[in-house]
Amino acid sequence: MKTITMKRIVILGAGESGAGAAVLAKKEGFDVFVSDMSMIHDKYKKMLDAHHIEWEEGHHTEEKILNADEIIKSPGIPFEAPMIRKIMDKGIHIISEIEFAGRYTHSKMICITGSNGKTTTTSLIYHIFKKAGYDAGLAGNIGNSLALQVAEDPHEYYIIELSSFQLDNMYDFHANVAILLNITPDHLDRYQNCMQNYVDAKMRIIQNQTADDAFIYWNDDPIVKAELPKYKIGATQYPFAIEKEDGLAGCLADGKYVLNKPTPFCMPESELGLSGKHNMYNSLAAGLACHIMGIADDMIRQGLNDFPGVEHRLEKVVNVGGVQYVNDSKATNVDACWYALDSMKTKVVLILGGKDKGNDYNEIKELVKEKCSGLVYLGADNTKLHNFFDSLGIPVKDTHSMKDCVAACHEMAKPGETVLLSPCCASFDLFKNMEDRGEQFKTLVRAL
Repeated sequence: MKTITMKRIVILGAGESGAGAAVLAKKEGFDVFVSDMSMIHDKYKKMLDAHHIEWEEGHHTEEKILNADEIIKSPGIPFEAPMIRKIMDKGIHIISEIEFAGRYTHSKMICITGSNGKTTTTSLIYHIFKKAGYDAGLAGNIGNSLALQVAEDPHEYYIIELSSFQLDNMYDFHANVAILLNITPDHLDRYQNCMQNYVDAKMRIIQNQTADDAFIYWNDDPIVKAELPKYKIGATQYPFAIEKEDGLAGCLADGKYVLNKPTPFCMPESELGLSGKHNMYNSLAAGLACHIMGIADDMIRQGLNDFPGVEHRLEKVVNVGGVQYVNDSKATNVDACWYALDSMKTKVVLILGGKDKGNDYNEIKELVKEKCSGLVYLGADNTKLHNFFDSLGIPVKDTHSMKDCVAACHEMAKPGETVLLSPCCASFDLFKNMEDRGEQFKTLVRAL
């Protein structure tokens, strides 16, 4: 275990990751201070108070922050934030909560990243681990803070969903199993609108891996394929693809779900609980991770079969007057919307909009023309959507609240069609987060 000589830890952001990091830092004997520019949720205030940790909200006190030996930064805080610039100018080391937590555990880490499919794959792996009776914790972008679990509820295994923002500030952390699902344009507003910066962040998931570790990746992703030759990969590689090819660790072949490594495994594709092409990738990656970690074949088979799916990801909500309403609020980039549209079997009234992250809508243009009978824009500013989609000749409605959006969809959609909330954008212009956006959608459509 790494010896740490630093004494003062300052944590910026007091959400799930920040509060958890503070509790672990206090337990490990650090002088801890927590600062959040926003208001701190009562749940986290109580947690900090119970551990006698000093905190502030609504502002940053520079003299209490810039004397830190190390800073733990919430992944939501951009590097351009004024306080972050001052910290960097002073040369104070900035790390993520995951990096910090990794210093105080020898547990096995199964880590998942990718532009799309992270949450589904992470949740599916966790589902199978729990079904098999493994002592596993769910952490990262979903589940509870890894640091808090390490401090107060340690597990033998951690299944961790990692965003590019978390990977940015990870240096010595080591994934026993690293999964890279795909890399498509996302969050470019946080990466100086430079795709390579975002790609570099994603590739950090394989840093520090050794020959005892596993690297699982989608073999046909063009960006991943172009990046791999740039790296000296220490881990054993487990490429997967939908179509059967030589050298694959997993694929679909003749109606069967097949894993070739570390030992042969096979089940009928029809028995997989998840459907749609994108979920085939997720299921292959999850099955490989569980197989590598020694979970019994029958447990993997059961888990792949009875996994119920993830909330806000192609979630069928209700059928009203012959119109199916589907909540895909987690589709915060264009690629995710592409997969959602591709899986639709009916004509679609598509809800688009929110905080644009440098999106290129050309990727879904042909699918929109083929599948959509109507478009409903939902955002504070829908100008970019109007400029791109209005010329396609598809009926459009402009809305700025979920209530107006659902009313517009109810008016436009015909029996036999699907209303699909798959917005391509972040939610922060009108909603607290993507969960809030999805919950409002579900509440309103159920009331129709």
